[in-house]
Amino acid sequence: MLISQSALRAFTENIFLAMGCSAEHAALAADVLLQADLRGIDSHGVARLIGYVRLWESKRINTSPNITIVHQTPTTATIDGDAGLGLIVAPFAMRLAIEKAEQYGSGWVSVRNSNHFGIAGYHALMAVEKNMIGFAMTNASPLVAPTYSSERLLGTNPMCYAFPAGKYPPVVVDMATSAAANGKLEIAQRAGKPVPEGWIQDAEGNYTTDPHALKSGGSLLPLGGDKEHGSHKGFGLSATVDILSAVLSGANYGPWVPPFVSFLKPPADPVGLGIGHFVGAMRVDGFRPVDEFKTHMDNWVNRFKSAQTVLPDQKVIIPGEPELEAKAHRKVNGIPLVDAVVDDLNGLAEKFGLKKL
Repeated sequence: MLISQSALRAFTENIFLAMGCSAEHAALAADVLLQADLRGIDSHGVARLIGYVRLWESKRINTSPNITIVHQTPTTATIDGDAGLGLIVAPFAMRLAIEKAEQYGSGWVSVRNSNHFGIAGYHALMAVEKNMIGFAMTNASPLVAPTYSSERLLGTNPMCYAFPAGKYPPVVVDMATSAAANGKLEIAQRAGKPVPEGWIQDAEGNYTTDPHALKSGGSLLPLGGDKEHGSHKGFGLSATVDILSAVLSGANYGPWVPPFVSFLKPPADPVGLGIGHFVGAMRVDGFRPVDEFKTHMDNWVNRFKSAQTVLPDQKVIIPGEPELEAKAHRKVNGIPLVDAVVDDLNGLAEKFGLKKL
């Protein structure tokens, strides 16, 4: 099914309103999800909406949060999200980081007591709009086993770095630190397709291509898949995200992070509050004039785009390019939704007495 962004946005806003969000928060939360779908990151768009509703029904999401600053210095802060939607809490944190950067050159904000925040790129790109370099990361439900382990101790723990450019679009490095994001397993499950070897292992630590393996005790693997292909580096990146997002802020970390799915209870022995994020903004002109930086960013992009490729029909893909291409196409042609997602969304519409898609 293809649906226009305006229709999908209105539908999504109405679901958040029905959950008790304010009009401002409903519009922001819908925008975060819509930007994921527009950018082709289907695993983090409206397909996640049913998960937020279920967490709200389980009283694990507060749709009227009192987000507070619990500690700060001129350039840093820690905020408590009051169990709000991460789609709301993370932009609050990034706005604070930007305000600090505007005054002091850089701003860094850690977040506790939040929930899933959508795509990291949304938050990092807020800084780019102000001629700043943006950073955003979050820890997540423990689905990933560290190198040599069969125990789930880390989340997919995405991180994003966004850099402004001149004539070219921003360079956006937005990635999970696991071999694949859990959302990609969900897409494969809905499509009834296997996943590539090296993404997941079964409960005994054997490679499997079954996208349902997590349901029977399996785990995702760190970026790299195995030690020979650099999984220890993926483990290290994921650990960095976990520490900055949660150990630093006072959120839960490692195996204590609450699961995104509502049918699993959060750990009975939490070490913090909710899940954690870490965001930052740095003024480019704190290092060199903005125009100079953008000129050299354009030069950087141009040189890599013109790199010699192994095969004639290949090209070097600049980080963020596929998402921009998807956005340009989907804004005109509509956002594709698989039948399972449409069924989920129409089920929500029926639940709240709203018009179906």
